[in-house]
Amino acid sequence: MGIDLSLLWILIIFFGVMMYVVMDGFDLGIGMLFPFVPDRHDRDVMMNTVAPVWDGNETWLVLGGAGLLAAFPLAYSVVLSALYLPLMLMLLGLIFRGVAFEFRFKANDRERPVWDAAFIGGSLTASFFQGVALGAYIDGIRMEGHRFAGGPLDWLAPFPLFCGVGLVVAYTVLGSTWLIMKTEGGLHQRMVQLAGKLGWLLLAVIAAISLWTPLTHPEIAERWFSLPNLVLFSPVPLLVALCVLGLMRALRRSPNMAPFLYALGWCSWAIRDWRSASGPISFRRAFRSGMPPRRRRARALRWWARCSSSRSS
Repeated sequence: MGIDLSLLWILIIFFGVMMYVVMDGFDLGIGMLFPFVPDRHDRDVMMNTVAPVWDGNETWLVLGGAGLLAAFPLAYSVVLSALYLPLMLMLLGLIFRGVAFEFRFKANDRERPVWDAAFIGGSLTASFFQGVALGAYIDGIRMEGHRFAGGPLDWLAPFPLFCGVGLVVAYTVLGSTWLIMKTEGGLHQRMVQLAGKLGWLLLAVIAAISLWTPLTHPEIAERWFSLPNLVLFSPVPLLVALCVLGLMRALRRSPNMAPFLYALGWCSWAIRDWRSASGPISFRRAFRSGMPPRRRRARALRWWARCSSSRSS
C-alpha cells in the first residue's frame, strides 16, 4: 500500500497555516493593541515580550505557501490569480511592521511615534487582509475548467471583509492574553480588562460567521448538516462554549497562562471550521486535477537523471 502524497502535503500545508495563526497571531495582536496603551514604557515592554520570536513566526507562512506551490501548482496559480491584491497588501503590511519593529528601538523621541504608527498600521493591514483572503477562499473562487474566471476585485465582498474584521478581533484576543501571561502590574490589569471585552466581541464574530457561512453556501450547509458530518462536527460548539467560559473564569481569578491557552482553543476551532468549509467543490478540484501520478513519477525520474548527469560531468 503506497503513501498518498497529496494527503500528506495537505496535512503539511494545514499544519503550517495552523502554526502560523498560533505563533504569529499574538504577535500581530500586540501591534494592534498599541492604540490602547499610550505609555512609552508599556509599549517597550509589549514589544520586548515578542522580540525573541517575532521574526521566526512568519516561517510557518512560508512553509504553507511553498508547500502549496510544490504539491499543488494548479491550486497555487488559481489562489494567486484570485487573491493577488489582498495577499500583496498582507505582505506589504508585514514588511512595514518588520521595518518598524527594528527602527523603533533606534529612533529618537521625535521619530518614535512615526514608527509606532507604522507598527500599528502594518499589523492591522496584515491581519485584516489575511482574514479577507480566508473569507474570499471560503466564499468561492470562480473557475472555468482549471483556470480562474473571476475578476481582480472579487474578494471585495461583504463576507470576506467581515472575515477580515473577525481575524483582527481574534488576533487582538491572542495578543491581550499573551501579554497577560508575560506582564505584570498596571499593563497586566489593563490587558485583563481588555481581554474580557474582546472575548465577548470575538464570540459574536464567530457566531455571525458560523451562521453566515451555511446560509449563503448551500454546499457547505450540506457538508455540515448531513450525516455523519453532523455527528463529527457537533462537539465544536460545545468546545467553543467551554473555551468562552474557561477564559472568562480565568480572567476573574489571578490570570496567567490559562487565558492564552483558552484563546488558542478558539483559534483551533476557527481552523477546524475553515478546514470543514474549505471552499466550493469547483475550486477543490484544483487540488486534485494536477499532473497524474504516472506522469509525476516520470517527470521526477527525468529530473533526477538530469541532476545526476550534471553532477557527474
